[in-house]
Amino acid sequence: MTPEAAAALPYRPCVGVVLTRGDGRVWAGERIDWPGAWQMPQGGIDPGEEPRAAALRELEEETGVPARLARVEAQTAGWIPYDLPPEIVPHRWGGRFRGQEQKWLRLRFLGGDDDVDISGTGHAAEFSRWRWMTPPEVLDAIVPFKREVYRRVFAELMPGAPGVIA
Repeated sequence: MTPEAAAALPYRPCVGVVLTRGDGRVWAGERIDWPGAWQMPQGGIDPGEEPRAAALRELEEETGVPARLARVEAQTAGWIPYDLPPEIVPHRWGGRFRGQEQKWLRLRFLGGDDDVDISGTGHAAEFSRWRWMTPPEVLDAIVPFKREVYRRVFAELMPGAPGVIA
């Protein structure tokens, strides 16, 4: 797809989750379909669904962590868009979107590592493995076209975290 054709497409409404634990580390998973690419949980917002509800649903679908083990602490003031590279557009979401426009929420994890289950029970698994990372480690591990989004998210939702420039 040409860059011009991709730029004419709309953004997909989406949520992202910054799942933190007490030591300031953030949950990240390595994508099954893109070895070496790590990301935080995220996913589309269903019609009529509020971002908070979508974030809690996506958290459980992708990590197995139920809403009762996560406390919503903050969310981005606005929506943060990103564009996919034009060569990827035809292969994601049926080629209908240029990228995503995301509302991000920071959630505090109230459980233990044994409460995480990335097997995708009831849904297709999205991650092959997971770990707790510092925000700078997540920035190093994310695909380049999402890096600026993650910088903005960390600066807004975790401004005092080590390695985060607000």
